[in-house]
Amino acid sequence: MCEPGAQEQSFPGGPAEHRRPDSGEVVCWADNLYTLLEGGRQTLQWYGTCPQRMPKWNRCFRYCWTRKKKALRKSRRLPLMQASQNLVVLAREDAGAEKIFRSNGVQLLQRLLDTGEPDLMLAALRTLVGICSEHQSRTVATLSVLGTRRVVSILGVENQAVSLAACHLLQVMFDALKEGVKKGFRGKEGAIIVDPARELKVLISNLLELLTEVGVSGQGRDNALTLLIKVVPRKSPKDPNNSLTLWVIDQGLKKILEVGGSVQDPPGELTVTANSRMSASILLSKLFDDLRCDAERENFHRLCENYIKSWFEGQGLAGKLRAIQTVSCLLQGPCDAGNRALELNGVMESVIALCASEQEEEQLVAVEALIHAAGKAKRASFITANGVSLLKDLYKRSEKDRIRIRALVGLCKLGSAGGTDFSMKQFAEGSTLKLAKQCRKWLCNDQMDAGTRRWAVEGLAYLTFDADVKEEFVEDEAALKALFQLSKSEERSVLFAVASALVNCTNSYDYEEPDPKMVELAKYAKQHVPEQHPKDKPSFVRARVKKLLAAGVVSAMTCMVKTESPVLTSSCRELLSRVFLALVEEVEDRGTVVAQGGGKALIPLALEGTDVGQTKAAQALAKLTITSNPEMTFPGERIYEVVRPLVSLLHLNCSGLQNFEALMALTNLAGISERLRQKILKEKAVPMIEGYMFEEHEMIRRAATECMCNLAMSKEVQDLFEATGNDRLKLLVLYSGEDDELLRRAAAGGLAMLTSMRPSLCSRIPQVTTHWLEILQALLLSPNQELQHRGAVVVLNMVEASREMASTLMESEVLEILSVLAKGKEGPVARAAAASLGKAVEYGLIKPSQDGE
Repeated sequence: MCEPGAQEQSFPGGPAEHRRPDSGEVVCWADNLYTLLEGGRQTLQWYGTCPQRMPKWNRCFRYCWTRKKKALRKSRRLPLMQASQNLVVLAREDAGAEKIFRSNGVQLLQRLLDTGEPDLMLAALRTLVGICSEHQSRTVATLSVLGTRRVVSILGVENQAVSLAACHLLQVMFDALKEGVKKGFRGKEGAIIVDPARELKVLISNLLELLTEVGVSGQGRDNALTLLIKVVPRKSPKDPNNSLTLWVIDQGLKKILEVGGSVQDPPGELTVTANSRMSASILLSKLFDDLRCDAERENFHRLCENYIKSWFEGQGLAGKLRAIQTVSCLLQGPCDAGNRALELNGVMESVIALCASEQEEEQLVAVEALIHAAGKAKRASFITANGVSLLKDLYKRSEKDRIRIRALVGLCKLGSAGGTDFSMKQFAEGSTLKLAKQCRKWLCNDQMDAGTRRWAVEGLAYLTFDADVKEEFVEDEAALKALFQLSKSEERSVLFAVASALVNCTNSYDYEEPDPKMVELAKYAKQHVPEQHPKDKPSFVRARVKKLLAAGVVSAMTCMVKTESPVLTSSCRELLSRVFLALVEEVEDRGTVVAQGGGKALIPLALEGTDVGQTKAAQALAKLTITSNPEMTFPGERIYEVVRPLVSLLHLNCSGLQNFEALMALTNLAGISERLRQKILKEKAVPMIEGYMFEEHEMIRRAATECMCNLAMSKEVQDLFEATGNDRLKLLVLYSGEDDELLRRAAAGGLAMLTSMRPSLCSRIPQVTTHWLEILQALLLSPNQELQHRGAVVVLNMVEASREMASTLMESEVLEILSVLAKGKEGPVARAAAASLGKAVEYGLIKPSQDGE
């Protein structure tokens, strides 16, 4: 409740109840309200504690809005802009969003959207994001007021910032509705609302309609595709319900194919961008991968083939071009569907025939289709036999660079059909080097547009399977610089090609050395045996990595990871993870990677993507955490995000090296702070770490013991050791007597920590093994000062725990050993030994010597 006089103090000049809203005082008061909204939270707090004032604020806000709309003078627009921006700030908190929503705020925000002014529309959309965020019932009510069609249509505006803001709003709405589907039609406050699944389908239906609407901007079409990519497919294959994907395929597959079959900027076509077809390919691929059985996939194939036939048959040359363009889109996405479409009667023949056309647009479409068709080995062999001469002719005789560079990429792809196999050469010796030289030349040509230069990168992505090409490429500083600049440009479709080229240059693809016996057997059976290029040996690879680091590859990859585009697919993320792992292989290179932002870029790669990609990124994080100060490598809150990827490397499906590196990295983190130890415990890492303490491999066993030693500083871990009915304490005692000095050091350190924090454990040490006294004596007599110190601390803790334990120790050879250590060189060992003897004197178990020592 407001205190007496609080209104005047917080908001002087407030109108009385009986005054008319259009009086001069009310207008003046409304203007003051806009000014006061600059301190928006205080104003909201004052109104929140005085609910009776809210109706007056609404009336004055509406009147003030009307006055501002009519005036349209700059001096009057500034307060309106300030007020709208403050609404954005207030809506970020749930209390503020609720006040705006309950005060008829959605209708008022609708008026801002209707103005058509970008700044006001942005403010309104961002305020609506706060209102709808994680609140299903408010989302449904907002859609009811604004209209689903109206909200989706904002995506199609020409202003890029407004379109992106609308995309963000729709993403928030989708998240709220999907959460509602899981929770059973209930809003955040528990109110029963309409079926959110229906609202979800209405939103998706409108997005599908937007894809083929004339007048929608290319950016808006891309944003609609991005939303569909994020929302429609299942997040996990474990989810059995893919009904939304099946519904979208039935209702909207033809619309998606229509965007994928469109080309940029011809008259009469849909407005698309350079990224539209790639986004459509990714969406088609996601939908196809989300299908669960052969019947569903067969239906997908049938719909695609029927659509292509409808254009290919009876639509003339324009229809054939549209059909071939659609096939190219499928080949870049669900390639199985694309390959089946290529096998339709007359399609491949038309592609070959149109390559010889005199029309540039027809040649472009046909050559691109030929390039994508060469992806399959069987078809690549067919094209090598029948289409190489055609591509060479286009490359040599065409006057258009756009045609020549695409023909060159086709030749590059065919020339790399043997992959990394040195013995399989498609072209004559030296031909691939000539092709690569021309690709680098076009890549470095700043006069060409980014879309054309992208094809040069595509060519290099194929040619860099050849080690000779790799060596020349990394030596060309200008080409590397041009590659990295292009990766940072707006041409998003180049990302996968850049990542592929980098994977080839660093040899970070999976490669297993063949068994020599199997090689001999294959040669005897006259079977082909792949051969590795001499320049793909580790020494050459390390040299290439260092040259890439010097050229600034890490900063370029960091920019690629930050890209918010559907083109950054899970496969592309995996390629980037592979390259990062190759870059941090050598210890001396890790500082460079960290300095250029590699640690920050690896975290999202380790949290999202394919299983292989996440594992590679997590291993790279482990390597950085082992050799660098984690607090410097991952400053602030970012260090806590590293724990989960590292724990994932402890799973049994990971290799022994990955287990070992994860344990070492977690050991470093566990020694930093209690909060980090709690994070490790929260990720349920302790049972896995305990399991690796029994591992046969001595290095893994040692790393697990060291990690447990650091975790022992946490109360929860101490409780585990103190609980009865387990052998955790026994294992540490026995490991303290092992031959492996590093393992003894870790186990004895954990034992010293536990007996210091939990004195009750001291009395249990003699119970776990009959050799406990021998183990302690061996620690005290060790030539290693660290082991001596740990043994002396354990003995001190046991002496201090109880007189009976001290008596047992003093009756053994431990007394003589402690006496010698206490008289030794001043240090932690001598002090601990002297403290133990002093406690024994206090108990009356021994007497001090004559000199008082």
